[in-house]
Amino acid sequence: MGRHCWLYGWCRSVFCRPPEAISIFKEGPYSMNLKRRLPNDRTFEQIKNHYQVEKSIALKLKSASREERRALYPHIYDELFKKVPDHPRLRRIEDSEEITALNRKKLEMAKKYLNESVIFVEFAPGDCHFASYVTQFVKYVYAIDISDQRSPAFKTPDNFRLVLYDGYDLDLKENSADVVFSDQLIEHLHPEDVEFHFELIKRILRDKGVYIFRTPHAFFGPHDISKYFSEEPEGFHLKEWTYSEIEQILKRANYSFWHGFLRIKKKYIRIPFGYFKLVEIMLQNLPRKQRRFFSRFFLSRQMLVIGGKFS
Repeated sequence: MGRHCWLYGWCRSVFCRPPEAISIFKEGPYSMNLKRRLPNDRTFEQIKNHYQVEKSIALKLKSASREERRALYPHIYDELFKKVPDHPRLRRIEDSEEITALNRKKLEMAKKYLNESVIFVEFAPGDCHFASYVTQFVKYVYAIDISDQRSPAFKTPDNFRLVLYDGYDLDLKENSADVVFSDQLIEHLHPEDVEFHFELIKRILRDKGVYIFRTPHAFFGPHDISKYFSEEPEGFHLKEWTYSEIEQILKRANYSFWHGFLRIKKKYIRIPFGYFKLVEIMLQNLPRKQRRFFSRFFLSRQMLVIGGKFS
């Protein structure tokens, strides 16, 4: 069959392709290499501005002490949205169909644990659409965030409360929550604050309570705006994580149990954590490009993990 067989062609395409830059602009306003294709609804100038704004704020957070971060956290999104008026989050506020679809997808992750007696807490609810949506399935919802990002049209349900905090001191009683939820939060925290975050949640969880969280897997990254220009997260994703790293944090925070999940045929299937760690060991030393490629067959771009405690 010779060198032109399909297997040779496939291997060559995977292992011998040039660097992943989609386009290279060497002159004029397009003087940065693009690692990925631009979205259809944003221009190069908009993406570049978004990247530079996030990178600048992220650098301030990374170099700040804990006390300095305490003062910075409540203002970073105000600064971001002011300087990036075309941010996708601002457009999503007006798209009711997209909001409904996102709410249903998030509910799939948590619905097994919801009933009319549950106290539900969401960290980093953003526009609070999902937290508000969950109020119809539970007794009470607390939405915990560093700033109020709700739209002026937001209607507050009777069994809903937004709690603002500085990322550290939380006005919520110990052993008060049955289910804690976060989606795309962990990667935004300073690496020095992540273990504290899990300890904080463990304190507010009741016996047999669970923390359901989703965060992007580092092997597929970067996932933030820097993916267009960099091979490392440089924007608001201060660190992207692996299952092995998350497990070490859960152990140090003394969680009683934790499970990982894969989405198979539109259902979340619980998978032994050892599977994820074994795959990561097998892939971790591959070159970045090959590691990202093979990860698609064995891992999920978004890690869904559920941890909990027994008293």
